[in-house]
Amino acid sequence: SDDPRATPAYQDDRAHVFHSWSAQATLDPLVITGGEGAWIWDESGNRYLDFSSQLMNVNIGHQHPKLIAAIQEQAGRLATIAPSHATPARSEAARLIAELAPGDLDMVFFTNGGAEANENAIRLAKLHTGRHKVLAAYRSYHGATGGSIALTGDPRRWPNEPAMPGIVHFWGPYPYRSAFHATSEAEETDRALAHLADTIMVEGPQTIAAVILEPVVGTNGILVPPPGYLAGVRALCDQHGILLIADEVMAGFGRCGEWFSIDRWGVVPDLICFAKGVNSGYVPLGGVIISQAVADTFAQRVFPGGLTYSGHPLACASAVASIGIFKEEGLVERSRTMGDTVIGPVLDELKDRHPAVGDVRGLGMFWAIELVRDRETREPLVPFNAAGADAAPVAEVVGAAKKQGLLVFSHFNRIHVVPPLVTTEDDLRAGLAILDDALTLADAHVT
Repeated sequence: SDDPRATPAYQDDRAHVFHSWSAQATLDPLVITGGEGAWIWDESGNRYLDFSSQLMNVNIGHQHPKLIAAIQEQAGRLATIAPSHATPARSEAARLIAELAPGDLDMVFFTNGGAEANENAIRLAKLHTGRHKVLAAYRSYHGATGGSIALTGDPRRWPNEPAMPGIVHFWGPYPYRSAFHATSEAEETDRALAHLADTIMVEGPQTIAAVILEPVVGTNGILVPPPGYLAGVRALCDQHGILLIADEVMAGFGRCGEWFSIDRWGVVPDLICFAKGVNSGYVPLGGVIISQAVADTFAQRVFPGGLTYSGHPLACASAVASIGIFKEEGLVERSRTMGDTVIGPVLDELKDRHPAVGDVRGLGMFWAIELVRDRETREPLVPFNAAGADAAPVAEVVGAAKKQGLLVFSHFNRIHVVPPLVTTEDDLRAGLAILDDALTLADAHVT
C-alpha cells in the first residue's frame, strides 16, 4: 500500500505511543526515518526543511558525523556510570561548559533536560538564600515538571494547578504589546523595572530567593529585552540579595549568536540553566551552571538533589564533541551573521509585503513573525490560547508551508523562524520564500 498510515511504525505509534501536549485521538504524526543537516525525511521519502530545529534544540543539525562518532566511541568505552564516580567525559564537559559561562559560574550540575535544570536551580536558590519565593515572568516557559510548570507563565500551567507554592509572576518587557503603555524602548525598560521593583516590594524582598527569566523569551514570542532591562534586573537582585537565574535552555548555545544569550548584554547571572543546544538533543542532557558563592553553600552541606543519569557519559561525550564543532565551524558567529544579513532583512521585507505581519523580531537564528488582523489596533490574528477553529488562521499558514516541504513552529499568533545553525544560506532563503508564499493565507484574514 502507498498509504503512509499502513506502516508498522505508524500503526504502533497510534496504538501505543502517548504523545505530549496532545489529545491522542486527533494526531496524525509524520513517521520520520532520517535526517541530515537542516533536513529530515519520512518513510515515504518526502523531504522537509526543518525550520523549527525540532523543538528549537537541533542547533548543530541532524546526524552531524563528528557528534555521532563521539557517541559511538564513548558507548564502546563506557556506556553508563553512576553520578557518584568521576568519569572523563563528564569532567571534560563540565570544564568546557564552565569555560564558556560568564563570571565565576564554574560548577555544573548535570540533568537530563531543561525542565530538571530549572527545577534544581530554584532548589539551589532557595537553599542558598534560606528564602522560599521565586519570581517568574508571564509569557515564559520553563518546563513541564512540577516546579518548572509552576514557574511557567503561559496557559500550559493552568491544567497543572494548584502548583508549587511561593511562585509569583510579573510582567516582563514586550515593546510591541507593552503592559506599561510605553511608547519607546527606553520607557519600556524603565517601567518594566519599576513594576518588578514594586512586585519585590509588596512580596517582601526578604522572602524572595530568586528571579528566573529567559533573557530572550522563547516559545512565548522571541521577546528580545530592550537595552538596559537585564542590567536593571541584575541590580534589583543585588540590592535585595536575590539570585538571578537565567533560563538559557532555548536561547543558549549559539541560538542568539552568543554562547549564552545573556552575554549580549554583558550581564552575569548567579545560575544558568541549559539543555537543548548543548548537544542538539542527540542524547538527553541539561544542567545548571553555578556561581562560586552558591557552590560554596554546599561545600560542607549536602545538596539534597540528584538524578540516576546526572552527567550520563554518552550525553557528556556528545556535549564535548558538540562544543568542539561549534568552535571549529564558527557556529556562534555564523548564527549572528545569518541573523544580521539574511533572516532579519528578509523578515523585514516580508513585513512590508504582508499586511498580516504586525511585528518581526529576533537575534541570531531565533526569530518570530507576529501575525495580526489589524496593524493599527494590533489585534492578534488568533486570540490568546486559541484552539480548534479559533486557531485555524495560523494552522493554515503552517499547513501550507508543510505542503511545500517546510516545517515551522507556531505558538498562538506567532510563527517562529528557528532553523539549525548549520542551515545553508540558500536553504534559509528558500525556506523564507515558502513562508512568504504561505503568509498570503494570513493576509486573507486581515480586516
